[in-house]
Amino acid sequence: MKLTHATRVVVFGLDGVGLHTLRSTATPHLDSIAAAGFLAPVVLGDGSPTISGPSWATVASGVHPAKHVVFDNDLTGNALARYPDFLSRARAESCSTYAAAAWITLHATTYGGPIFSGQDFFVPDDPPDDPIWDRRDDAIADNAATVLGSADIDVAFVYFGAPDVVGHSVGTGSEYVASIERADARVGRVLAAIRSRKNYPDERWAIVAATDHGHADGGGHGGDSTEERAAWIATDVPGEREDLTLADIHPQVLSWLGIPIDPQWNLDGRPFAR
Repeated sequence: MKLTHATRVVVFGLDGVGLHTLRSTATPHLDSIAAAGFLAPVVLGDGSPTISGPSWATVASGVHPAKHVVFDNDLTGNALARYPDFLSRARAESCSTYAAAAWITLHATTYGGPIFSGQDFFVPDDPPDDPIWDRRDDAIADNAATVLGSADIDVAFVYFGAPDVVGHSVGTGSEYVASIERADARVGRVLAAIRSRKNYPDERWAIVAATDHGHADGGGHGGDSTEERAAWIATDVPGEREDLTLADIHPQVLSWLGIPIDPQWNLDGRPFAR
């Protein structure tokens, strides 16, 4: 039986958006989310490599790498089957789900994946002339806006990868800043579509945005610098804690959906907002 009177949830994953750069960049849509709730730093612990695979696996599963056994972008040998992602747990409770991403490890069996199991992702075409993923991310924003602006979706994961690609390609200078600004605009397009829903005034929505890691000065990640370990979480619901981790997103999503958290799931994370 479908849950009733639950909050609808959208989780935006913005890959490789360093906290220091974010704080000095014009991001009005992320700012509006934080103004309604908070934007808080998340320091990746010593057991969490500053790499996308481990961090997004932590977001999805609600446990740290010691449990999900993802330590690189090759997920071979992972233990994610023991810790289902939040979309899978939502579907088990008859919630409707949506996801969109270009990064293959999130949705395909390539490299030992996926991070999100059994989810039908919207995956954009792979234009050969799109080296920094802007066309991919624009297609994701357009599709997410169309679906979330009209369909009966309880929980969604929408991933934008261009900032990380730019950070790797040209470093953390002006082009990286511009890529973060474009990612923020895409978040804004999706939020505008949600707010234009016919029944939006009678619905309850919660928005989360997060990154998986930062970038070292000059670009790149995977090391132990403060910049690389500086992730963050933003939400439009009050309730900030000082000890946030990426594992907290999973139980928070379930809490908003009204799904009880079973202690036998052995999650590392815990809810952080009302």
